[in-house]
Amino acid sequence: MQEYTVVINGKPEGPYALQELQRLNIKPGTFIRKPGMDDYKEAHEFEELRELLGFSFQQTAPQYFASFDQRLMASVIDYFLLLICYVAIVLIAYIFVDQKMFRIGTALFLLILVPVAKIIYASIAEASVKQATIGKRMMDIKVTDLNGSRLTLGNSIGRNLGKLISNATLGIGYLFCFLNKKQQCLHDIMAETLVTKQRLI
Repeated sequence: MQEYTVVINGKPEGPYALQELQRLNIKPGTFIRKPGMDDYKEAHEFEELRELLGFSFQQTAPQYFASFDQRLMASVIDYFLLLICYVAIVLIAYIFVDQKMFRIGTALFLLILVPVAKIIYASIAEASVKQATIGKRMMDIKVTDLNGSRLTLGNSIGRNLGKLISNATLGIGYLFCFLNKKQQCLHDIMAETLVTKQRLI
């Protein structure tokens, strides 16, 4: 017979038999572990508990939200790759532009377009099957809706445009992730999106 250890009021209790779990106030997000498991999982992740307690499977579990440093590093990687592209385009442009002032103007104009390119690229990449930019994929994180599903292109565009507001608040919009359990920045809250990671550690 399977035995389950249940986290109740922050402390592990049990073990309990499967049928005994019915008398406990178990919610979909209650942490439970069976023998042989390395870590606790949420109740909704167990098929037998979904059948017993009437839960539905939720694709995104709270312990898998991406941290601020992971998101920051992903953004740094993306901007680094975009800057490499910027330098390559400027060098090619210099082949066709002779005058010094025109070269400087071209370089500055293209530099202004880098953040625009980032918004366009991120909007498309985060709405794709991968649900992530190259930077996010390297950090093993992705963007989802509140149910853990893939974003629509419109929702992805709204999220990335929302970053303009997070930036306009002198970065305070990004600090919102420290104020809620789902680690959502201001633009995530506005667009109703999450950034998740694939594993607990």
